[in-house]
Amino acid sequence: MGKIALLFAILFCIPAMTSVSYASEQAQPQVSKELKAQLLGSPVFIQIFKEERTLELYAKMGNEYRMLGSYRICNFSGGLGPKRQEGDFKSPEGFYSITNRNLNPNSHYYRAINIGFPNAFDQSKGYSGAMLMIHGDCRSIGCYAMTDGYIAEIYQYVEAALQNGQAQVNIHIFPFRMTEANLQRHRFSSYYPFWRSLEPGYAYFVRYHQPPAVAVVNGQYTVSAPLQLNSGTPVVSQFALTEPK
Repeated sequence: MGKIALLFAILFCIPAMTSVSYASEQAQPQVSKELKAQLLGSPVFIQIFKEERTLELYAKMGNEYRMLGSYRICNFSGGLGPKRQEGDFKSPEGFYSITNRNLNPNSHYYRAINIGFPNAFDQSKGYSGAMLMIHGDCRSIGCYAMTDGYIAEIYQYVEAALQNGQAQVNIHIFPFRMTEANLQRHRFSSYYPFWRSLEPGYAYFVRYHQPPAVAVVNGQYTVSAPLQLNSGTPVVSQFALTEPK
């Protein structure tokens, strides 16, 4: 009788443990409307997932970044894979950061945020292109196009954060959520080595709910913890991101 009970426990517990592990890599729940309004002016962070056509906006709350909103991307061009050259119609993938200079409140596409392509990594690879945006009007050639309503809200929080003292806003763009299952699903793609190199940056945010510090060293992304967590506890772990040649 004891063995039968143990068997039932195993059968019921395994799915539960699997769901917890899987859920840990999914989008956070959004904050309430009341709290969302109070967080205007707080530091923000953006993640984009191409395959899901999703942009996620986060704001800093205490020691963590909490999700303010998840927004459907109207359109992006070129399918999955990083942008490499002018005219390939690709939308960028990688780690980008912006300042006030990247904001355009009078864009032909309503509001626009210049992603900052090419960044130092792109330049080290000889990638070319310019004026790659997150903007409104639902039309895209190499950009991430949103509805005007969505870009208005995203733009408002980014602008308020920068005006309130945030030095730069990080925008991390992934082809999909960088789970092991998704990476294995795309393991035969020619982009797989590059996508695999982005995973530590994704994993850091999943684990700590804070965007990592990203630099480019010798043509490679280097992802590390910020100098200190907000609790004051230094974090010394570091992950090297490499793209095989």
